[in-house]
Amino acid sequence: MAYNILYKKSAAKDFKKLDLPIRKRIIDKIEETLSEKPQQFPLLRGRFAGLRKFRIGPYRVIFSVLDDDVWVLRVGHRGDVYKKK
Repeated sequence: MAYNILYKKSAAKDFKKLDLPIRKRIIDKIEETLSEKPQQFPLLRGRFAGLRKFRIGPYRVIFSVLDDDVWVLRVGHRGDVYKKK
């Protein structure tokens, strides 16, 4: 079953902050991996309970699975992605 990958505005803003090669690499990995088996990635706890994380090197993708859709909520360096804005 293939999932639809959808991006929130917050994720689009996060992508703009990244360098182009890094942005392309992350988007390629998201489209390739999360469209097939998004449930294989670990659930987060605390403030982000119920969301999942996808690790791509030092970067993290925070996402949620709703029915047949995967919503990408945040993208960023592992030291910054969990902080409040």
